[in-house]
Amino acid sequence: MTTEQKDLKIAKDRLLAMYAQLAEGKPLYKACEAVKYNCSLRSIQRDIEDLRSFFADRSETTGVVQELIYDRKLNAYRLVPPLRNLLTNEETFAVLKVLLESRSLTKVELFPILEKLISCCVPPYNRRQVTDLIANEKYHYVEPRHKKEILEKMWNLSAAIREHKEIKITYMRQSGDDVSRVLKPVGIMFSEFYFYIVGFINEDEQSEKVKFEVENDPFPTIYRIDRIKEYAVTERHFNVPYQNRFEEGEFRKRVQFMYGGKLQKIKFWYKGPSVEAVLDRLPTAKILQYDGSGYLISAEVFGKGINMWLRSQGDMVEVVE
Repeated sequence: MTTEQKDLKIAKDRLLAMYAQLAEGKPLYKACEAVKYNCSLRSIQRDIEDLRSFFADRSETTGVVQELIYDRKLNAYRLVPPLRNLLTNEETFAVLKVLLESRSLTKVELFPILEKLISCCVPPYNRRQVTDLIANEKYHYVEPRHKKEILEKMWNLSAAIREHKEIKITYMRQSGDDVSRVLKPVGIMFSEFYFYIVGFINEDEQSEKVKFEVENDPFPTIYRIDRIKEYAVTERHFNVPYQNRFEEGEFRKRVQFMYGGKLQKIKFWYKGPSVEAVLDRLPTAKILQYDGSGYLISAEVFGKGINMWLRSQGDMVEVVE
C-alpha cells in the first residue's frame, strides 16, 4: 500500500468514525477530533463540510431531513435530529439517582449500568461532573440483603410473560420454607427495593389439596424474584383474552407493599400535614370531603398491604370503612 493510499484510508476511517459519533447523538468537537486523529483543524473542517453535504443530499433523496449544525452553546457540531436519541445530561443524572436510591441490585449488576449510562449519554466534557455528583452515593451504596443477581432471571421470566408460557418455580417463603408453584406469569413489577413477578396460579394446582390464603383467588399472586430459588419456563401456553388482559399499571395503582389479596374499597379520614403524600401513595384515592380539620378519602386497593400503611400513619388516619 502506497503512502497516498494509507493517507486516503486514514481519512476515510476518520470520516466514518465522525459520522457514527454524530449518528449516535454525540456532539463533535473540532479541536478534540484534531487531537484524536493527529491531524490539522483544517482537515477536520473539510470532513465536517463533507458530512454536511452528505446529510443535505441524503435529506433530498430519502425525505428524512437531517442537518449538521454548529451549536454555539456547546461549541460543537451536532446532527439534528440524530439517528439515535440519547438522554440529556439532566435525564441521565435523574436515572442514575433513581437507580442508586432504589437499592434493588447488587454492585456487580448496578455499577456497570451506571458506567454505561454515563459513557453512552454524557458528553466527554460533562462526564467528570456527573461522576463526581454520584461518587459519594456510589461509594456508600448498600446492596440488598439477599445479595443475589437477578437481571438474567428477570429477563428470562419476562420472555415467558411475552410468550404466554407457564413457569414452574421453587419459592422460598418469608418463613424460610420452600414451596413449588406452577404459574401463568402476567407481569413484572418493582416496589420498595425488590422486583416481583405477578401471576395466576395454575387451576390444576388450585384443585389439589394445597392450602392457599385465598381459595380460588381470581386475582394474581405476587412473588419476589430474588426468592425464586429455581425456575423453568415450560412449553405449556396459556390464553389471555384481551378483555381480561392483566394491566400492570392498573394493578400497581391498587397494591401496597406488594401484598396480594382481594380487591377492596376503603374510606378513611386523613388529618396529617400533606394530603398530597397520601394521593401519591394511593393513586386510586379520591377526596370526598374536607371539613376544615381533615380530608375524607376513598380508595380501591388489593390485599393487606394497605393495613401496614394505615397503621404507619398513627393518629393522622381514622378508618371509616
